[in-house]
Amino acid sequence: MTDTVNADPAELAKFSELAHRWWDVESEFRPLHEINPLRLEWIDGIAPIAGRKVLDVGCGGGILADSMARKGAEVLGIDLADKALKVAQLHALEASTRGVKYRAVSAEALAAEQPGNFDVVTCMEMLEHVPQPASVVKACADLVKPGGWVFFSTIHRNLKSFLFAIVGAEYLLGLLPRGTHEYQKLIRPSELAAYCRAAGLDLRQTRGMEHNPITRRYWLSGDTSVNYMIATQKPGQVQ
Repeated sequence: MTDTVNADPAELAKFSELAHRWWDVESEFRPLHEINPLRLEWIDGIAPIAGRKVLDVGCGGGILADSMARKGAEVLGIDLADKALKVAQLHALEASTRGVKYRAVSAEALAAEQPGNFDVVTCMEMLEHVPQPASVVKACADLVKPGGWVFFSTIHRNLKSFLFAIVGAEYLLGLLPRGTHEYQKLIRPSELAAYCRAAGLDLRQTRGMEHNPITRRYWLSGDTSVNYMIATQKPGQVQ
């Protein structure tokens, strides 16, 4: 694979090393498994995905992509981490998940190939791992149909997020491997909103995600100071 546009080789290597643990619910990816039902319900509540053509950008081992396919969507998951994609493909075979395919390609390359081809595009927990997040946002906007929806999730850049998402989650509680996130790559909601507007996407909803490490409970709220999600829509008539 030569398509490495807008990707950090160190980030790809980081997730490739952990690829075999994607579907271990007690592994480093446990938080992704625990927040996945919340993310899926939020997405499906805004843009019902059953029977829709959905793209999951930065799909990793396929946790969200697989669950969206089980909701009845026709899903394509894309990533540049080959090992993670192979794990996703193997899990789909083992779990007999229909309606999901995976491909090693960047969002920018796919946007040039298949513009306006998807009803819904998701890009979750990925923007903070690429050199140029605005480029990914623009590609997502190009990939969705007029009237379609694009969903993003990422982490705020401020003192609280540094203490909670990096020091707390990675170094004190061990919820994530150390070095998973780099503070300077985190993205403020105002920055992500600006990327979306520049890409021609209208902001429709913003939600925060909170966590109680003692009870291991996650919930959505209006607090976007650490983890947050944004729902955007491309202007035009829904097809």
